[in-house]
Amino acid sequence: GCQVFDFGDLNFTQVPNDELYNNLILYPRSVGLASQVLADAVSRAVAAGHSCVTIGGDHSLALGSVSGHARQCPHLGVIWVDAHADINTPLTTQSGNLHGQPLSFLLRELQDKVPQLPGFSWLKPCLSASDIYILKNYDIQYFSMRDIDRLGIQKVMERTFEQLMGRRQRPIHLSFDIDAFDPSLAPATGTPVLGGLTYREGMYITEEIHNTGMLSAVDMVEVNPLLGASQEEVNATASLAVDVIATCFGQTREGAHTAFDELPTPSSPDESDSEEQVRI
Repeated sequence: GCQVFDFGDLNFTQVPNDELYNNLILYPRSVGLASQVLADAVSRAVAAGHSCVTIGGDHSLALGSVSGHARQCPHLGVIWVDAHADINTPLTTQSGNLHGQPLSFLLRELQDKVPQLPGFSWLKPCLSASDIYILKNYDIQYFSMRDIDRLGIQKVMERTFEQLMGRRQRPIHLSFDIDAFDPSLAPATGTPVLGGLTYREGMYITEEIHNTGMLSAVDMVEVNPLLGASQEEVNATASLAVDVIATCFGQTREGAHTAFDELPTPSSPDESDSEEQVRI
């Protein structure tokens, strides 16, 4: 039921001789350049009046998608659904993977903690700690799975919107990592964590975000068919991602309803007993 405009796949350039930054950070120039291309594309899509869906890829793509969105909607708020905080800095990361660091580049409060990486000179922080849902040290509101168990997903979402939109209506950027779900539901992903969201909790999150009427952009990341142990695992993970996106835009769990202005009535009289016996 949605009108869809496909901006197509983006082409990214792998920078040759993309050396480690600080002997640790992987592919900084390639990721920085790709993120810039993505930021431009998301900005164009939002400027054209679309709700922008970005399908990844790993979660480093939020560097580009959130930056591009913020060019058009500087007062946006971000809801980050993920098994991980993704707020390491290049100086605290242990893996060197930029997909564990995007939020540190986007937050204004962390700019004195983030070195200037090659390929990132274009990127300007566009979020404040109060604009996003995560962590402790910078008073960023977050909910763990323990909080979901304790409060229930309804109360978690109520508190999310109270924090993010209590004072004013604002565009929402949803950045959703499929590994937020329990691995039994989404096995084909890179960094699964036991005890994640149930299907019902995940759908409730996106249903409630849709119901605000303020959803402006969605990232769906970390679906990786190469990591499924079987085709069934790949299909299950991909189907779950489709449901997340579709529910963001109005798919419901109430069933598929056929609309009737008036219930139909039988157009012919009932069969006689003899006719029914003959038919049987």
